[in-house]
Amino acid sequence: MTQQISDLDLSLDANNLYRDEVITDLRAGTLRQLTPVTVTGERDDSRAVRFHGQTQIMTQAGALPVNFDIDAKDLKEAVDKFGEAARKGMEDTIKQIEEMRREQASSIVVPGQEGGGLGGGQGGPGLKF
Repeated sequence: MTQQISDLDLSLDANNLYRDEVITDLRAGTLRQLTPVTVTGERDDSRAVRFHGQTQIMTQAGALPVNFDIDAKDLKEAVDKFGEAARKGMEDTIKQIEEMRREQASSIVVPGQEGGGLGGGQGGPGLKF
């Protein structure tokens, strides 16, 4: 492991807190409305509410989650923009998958080369230690 667990900063940023509310139509996906709050739980009017959408694409391997931000000033606008943002999120996800496939296909595997995960090595197959 490159970093020890005890070295990780796992503290919450008291100046960047949000209340997370999930809203769904039980069909197309969900909206997350992230409302900024102070450390006391009061609404922080100095920061804007944020919206985040979630849906999924069905693939041969099962459901693939798609997450995307929605630029909206209120819930109604987020609902209105959900479909457009979901399509863009799906397109972006598909492009990322295609890019990963291209990278994987262009990788040249040479027997005995170092790196790359699972493979034969000293002590037989498996991870190299």
